Amino acid sequence: MKGTGSRRWWGLGALALSLLALGFDMTILNVALATMSAELDASTSELQWIVDSYILVFAALLLPAGLLGDRFGRKRLLLAGMAIFGLASLGGALAGGTTGVIVARAFMGIGAGLMMPLSMSILPSIFPPEERTRAVAIWSASMALGLPLGPLLGGWLLEHYWWGSIFLINVPVVAVGAVAVAFLLPESRDPAAPRVDVVGSLLSICGLVALVYGITEGPVDGWTDPLIVGTIGGGLLLLTVFVLWERRLAQPMMDVRLFGDTVFTWAVVAGTMATVVMAGVLFVLPQYLQVVQGNGVFGTGLRLIPMLLGLMTGGLLTERLTARTGHKPLIVTGLFLLATGLGWGALTDAGDGYSSTAMWLVVLGLGVGLTMIPAMDLVLQRLPDEQAGRGSGLVQTLRQTGGALGIAGLGSLLSVVYRDRVDVDGLPAGAADAARDSVGGAAAAAARLHDPGLLASARDAYVHGMNATLAVCALGALAVALLVWIFQPAPERASVVADAAESDHEHVPS
Repeated sequence: MKGTGSRRWWGLGALALSLLALGFDMTILNVALATMSAELDASTSELQWIVDSYILVFAALLLPAGLLGDRFGRKRLLLAGMAIFGLASLGGALAGGTTGVIVARAFMGIGAGLMMPLSMSILPSIFPPEERTRAVAIWSASMALGLPLGPLLGGWLLEHYWWGSIFLINVPVVAVGAVAVAFLLPESRDPAAPRVDVVGSLLSICGLVALVYGITEGPVDGWTDPLIVGTIGGGLLLLTVFVLWERRLAQPMMDVRLFGDTVFTWAVVAGTMATVVMAGVLFVLPQYLQVVQGNGVFGTGLRLIPMLLGLMTGGLLTERLTARTGHKPLIVTGLFLLATGLGWGALTDAGDGYSSTAMWLVVLGLGVGLTMIPAMDLVLQRLPDEQAGRGSGLVQTLRQTGGALGIAGLGSLLSVVYRDRVDVDGLPAGAADAARDSVGGAAAAAARLHDPGLLASARDAYVHGMNATLAVCALGALAVALLVWIFQPAPERASVVADAAESDHEHVPS
């Protein structure tokens, strides 16, 4: 049953508020990494786990959450996820060490894993087809806008309060969103939804944990270490078995038949690529702006605003141009812009000023907006209504798993390049270990030892590592742009324009 009057738009506003909290929570931590590294004595590996513990649990729960919502009620589970997310955020704010933060982030991931697919799957139940494109654009934009807003908000909080405030801010935002959802959104479910696939859930969760653990710890323990080889190989094996298991089921948790639709498949690939790029950039860039360019945490957040402006522009262009061009040209253009911005950023020198960074961030943000929003709109259009929860869970699982693996892989690449280039010859053992471990540790050691040479070496090494990660992202975005261009079916422009005209006609007041 569709929502009535303006009530559904107020309900969408409640969803958008909650998704905004999820968006900035994924990145608000990034400007605090250098602060937490110093105050909690966190290593690069621990910092990665603080980030990845959230994303990993989040991604692992998206599939079963979508199915549970279809079966037992999407609104009910959405409210449960909001409660878990808010309480875990409070726990993170009060944690006294890295272990406590990692555990709190994992529980926040549980809450987010319920919130994300269920909020997406509610849209078809409250919006008719002629309003769904705008609703999806608002839904997508709220999440996407939260990503670059996170560092800005986090910078302001860290300038005025302690590091735990970056978690505490979630509590009132989610509380307001939960109250609005409870009163404004109708309940919806699919009575024919299959039972939860326990075997498939365990296979997917264990496979993801093993794979990300191996990629995260590889640079520290060595890629030939038996544990690293075993966890990466075991993770890939478990995920392969999971796919084979799902293909045997009459009512699978992950319906692989959806990928027989090439429009759906390449839209998912494009959206996942945009997520990986955003996750990777927002992991490496704040530390560059803080430690290499010497900005404070709030100044770092301010310097990410150009990406937000580009993203907002991309979202506005998407809504105006989709009816005229269809989705594919916008997605391809966005991916090419992503590759351009990332390639530009990969040419950064340690002595460069901020102006160059600001320019490539604008291009990057524009590319994300033109890629992610039309891709998610297209995905939701291609999902059968009866699979709204399961399909949304599948799409978000692929996107967020890509983000987790992106942070793990790109963080590992950054670590390898940095450790190889930083010069620690002649330093005391403790200072050398700290300098090799992270650029924040090197800066702290250089300050204690009054060693400007160490600081210069660490900054140069970090920039080389950042450039390597941006270059890899640029190549990935370029490759996906070419693949979408070649293999995704061309949009039917005439029907798109006709549908848009019909939609406009239906909205003319009588």
